[in-house]
Amino acid sequence: MAASGSSSARSSLFIQLSPSRSAKLSFTIQLMLTLLWVVWAAMLAFSDTTSSGESYLFYAFLALAIAFLVYVILQNTSIFGFQSYIEVTPEYIVRKHGVFRPKFVVAIPDIKAVYISPLALRVTENNDNQTYFDLKQVRKRRDKEKIKNKVRDLAMQHGFEVTEASSNQ
Repeated sequence: MAASGSSSARSSLFIQLSPSRSAKLSFTIQLMLTLLWVVWAAMLAFSDTTSSGESYLFYAFLALAIAFLVYVILQNTSIFGFQSYIEVTPEYIVRKHGVFRPKFVVAIPDIKAVYISPLALRVTENNDNQTYFDLKQVRKRRDKEKIKNKVRDLAMQHGFEVTEASSNQ
């Protein structure tokens, strides 16, 4: 029984994605602007020149600044574990692009076909829904190949069609 447990652990593939480089503002700029916002709000909230009625607004402004700082850190770092990943197991394929974004799960038995291109997987389900797994954020070429090989192995086991782009690179 222990051997089957260890083989199922090895049959799961978990690849961390790098932060998106398609953001309008880079992480550094977001962090600097947010820190400036926190400092400014703290100066307003703790200055002695405000009346008590205005100070509550400044404290609310400071709380929003701190909440946004936590959001920026959670979205762009792996302080609290991997938040962006692609996971391939014998039961499903999962894509997650951050803490506050939904997971996209495709069950392996529901797959009709997979199209493999150099930087993406396009999964077509039996009900003709298509899910796009972008591999541009996978850091290492070896990890991209692991994902593609795992999908090919699952296709042989579960009998779904796999087509690949021609590699004229």
